[in-house]
Amino acid sequence: MVALLATALLSACQSVIEQTYEPTVSPSSNPQIVDEVQKNDPRAQLGAREHPRIVASYGGEYKDAKTERLVARIAGALTAVSENPQQSYRITILNSPAINAFALPGGYLYVTRGLLALANDASEVAAVLSHEMAHVTANHGIERQQREEAEVIASRVVSEVLSSDLAGKQALARGKLRLAAFSRNQELQADVIGVRMLGEAGYDPYAAARFLDSMAAYSRFSAVDPEADQSLDFLSSHPNAPQRVDLARRHARAFGAEGTSGDRGRDYYLAGIDGLLYGDSPQEGYVRGQTFMHGQLGIRFDVPTGFQIDNKAEAVLATGPGDVAIRFDGIADTARKSLTDYIASGWVTGLQPDTIRPTSVNGLEAATARASADRWDFDVTVVRIDNRIYRFLTAVPKGSRTLEPTANQLRASFRKMTPVEAQSLKPLRIRVAVVKPGETIATLSARMMGTDRKLDLFRLINAMQVTSTIKPGDRVKIISE
Repeated sequence: MVALLATALLSACQSVIEQTYEPTVSPSSNPQIVDEVQKNDPRAQLGAREHPRIVASYGGEYKDAKTERLVARIAGALTAVSENPQQSYRITILNSPAINAFALPGGYLYVTRGLLALANDASEVAAVLSHEMAHVTANHGIERQQREEAEVIASRVVSEVLSSDLAGKQALARGKLRLAAFSRNQELQADVIGVRMLGEAGYDPYAAARFLDSMAAYSRFSAVDPEADQSLDFLSSHPNAPQRVDLARRHARAFGAEGTSGDRGRDYYLAGIDGLLYGDSPQEGYVRGQTFMHGQLGIRFDVPTGFQIDNKAEAVLATGPGDVAIRFDGIADTARKSLTDYIASGWVTGLQPDTIRPTSVNGLEAATARASADRWDFDVTVVRIDNRIYRFLTAVPKGSRTLEPTANQLRASFRKMTPVEAQSLKPLRIRVAVVKPGETIATLSARMMGTDRKLDLFRLINAMQVTSTIKPGDRVKIISE
């Protein structure tokens, strides 16, 4: 039962470095033709085999023609100066708010929309892509595959405990990914090759060090919430940031002093990400403060004050004071058995059968029960809406008196959304704003949505320090609907 509250971890190569666009380079607007150019290449076959698992574990592909053209433009400039200019690449933007990028053998490159949202110019994304291209051209993926051929990372959370609906399959795919981290030396080697590519492509070679600083700032921001799962983010497996920043700056000096060499490509980059989806996607629902809402499913509920909600592809998790934890998910209701029989059907470890009770939640058919396992006591609540069963699992340390009030508050808040509520829900996006006379960092950050740490997040996504200033005409990123 405790496993129900665990999340599957992925140890993947998440690469980070930056770049700048050289106007004299003429990159292809469509540099990835992997399927044709490399269809007989066993490395590409390895990448093709793993590709669906990657896409499933990161919420699918993010489709936006403007953003795809932007990334293709950057990749094209880098391909021309790579160690193997004949190497073709298939670049996928992953529909995930995690900040990550990685490569598979055969030219499969991945970057998340979360990373694109954090970057502030084309040179920074080029730093990331050049690092990943270096892994490909150096055949690091093949070396890693040979080392780990017998190792399979498997998630039993889904296969043994949860159902195999879409969310479950996504979690299972994540658990089975065979992507362990590259070795420390391989990461540092890719950093060196990547910085060289940046400079030779005409990008700012110092972008690698600059974006590493931004990612370290993101890690500190996320660490304020000790429960935040950063297992899908770059710093979970890469060498320590200070060493990489120092290495990147030392190799960038070969192209000149900082601020004097290479182009950052800021203007066209900001134009390319204006409107980029930020945070939760509509398919996974939205977190707004203490409330989770899913417009497509038409449901919502509130967690108690002081709880932090973490919206995953496979479930909504929430943690609160006193080691209280909540998991919420939904499954297809194919058997149509009574909800009391469903609770007793074997999926709850440590179930106390005499506690199973039918009930009603805001007019909806429901049932509750208690369970106990190891150091934990659990409340189990299931609610039926149409052809789905929604499940709340609330866990507290054994003997805690917080179980009943927490579970009661969850149940009382769960309800169907009205059509007006569902239609009014809009995803958050990156909006590029031009600073007007009289505007300040304080007034601009006040326009941020989806966070109660508006000023901190504004500074983070704009790579600003406490001492940073703005002036009329500057362009900044704001998160809003």
